[in-house]
Amino acid sequence: MNNIEANDKKTINPVTSWIIRLVKGIIVGIGAILPGLSGGVLAVIFGLYDPLLRFLADLKTNFMKNVQFFIPVGIGAAIGIFLFAIVVEKAFGKYAAEFTCLFIGFVVGTFPSLYKTAGKQGRNAKDIVIMILSAAGIATLMLIGEQQLMNVNPSIAAWLGSGALIGLGLIVPGMSPSNFLIYFGLYDKMATGIKNLDMVVVISLTIGVIACVLLFAKLAAYLFRKHYSGMYHFILGMVLGSSLAIFPVIIVPAFAPEQLAATGLNFAGALLFCVILLIVGTIASYLFSKVEEKYPREEIF
Repeated sequence: MNNIEANDKKTINPVTSWIIRLVKGIIVGIGAILPGLSGGVLAVIFGLYDPLLRFLADLKTNFMKNVQFFIPVGIGAAIGIFLFAIVVEKAFGKYAAEFTCLFIGFVVGTFPSLYKTAGKQGRNAKDIVIMILSAAGIATLMLIGEQQLMNVNPSIAAWLGSGALIGLGLIVPGMSPSNFLIYFGLYDKMATGIKNLDMVVVISLTIGVIACVLLFAKLAAYLFRKHYSGMYHFILGMVLGSSLAIFPVIIVPAFAPEQLAATGLNFAGALLFCVILLIVGTIASYLFSKVEEKYPREEIF
């Protein structure tokens, strides 16, 4: 973008921009450890994925400018993870399906914008096929992996691996690291460790996330440069497939009689709760989209 083009567009107030990125970071942080969702999906939805990849793939270019841009995102992500472990965990313990609908709403409200972005450099039948196949693939994996695979004993190595899974979830939108942690019997222990600020857990997870992201960011950035349309439609399919798979995996089972009894809700009440939170999530993501239409997403490169 040249200076003339930049002057023709409205600029967002720096304080407002900082707060928006903080809120986005909080939501991405929650999504990073929320079963059934992916921090990478939410990063795509909120326009953070591309600039983050470019930054991590080339740390030397505009390093301080990039760091300043992502400081509120990082703070927000830490807040989101911590809040989930302390507060949101309790809500999801009893109302997992209902609150998951809130995050599905984020996808519903922004999917048209994501589809438009995916076709920015053109779209053909091959891209549509890629989107359909990736949607079917991630949905199938989530459905197959619904059953518990094994129990892994907590250790530094286990937490490093858990952090790597979370990092991979940021690089590969649609992958839900928390699902794998649940299968390995580590999810509840991770949440407890974060809630209690167990430094062995927190530091090991952080190292694992950073190592994984730095390792794969260059590859992902390269693929986007060479195959923008195909990669973006692949990610779009991952977003779509992972969102659809949440319904049979998390939401539908919540309407079983024993699950309804545990929440103290009847079928109608649970359905209404789901619909309300779905609408709230959709409206919230719609408002984010409106803000970013009025004030175009900041280019930090």
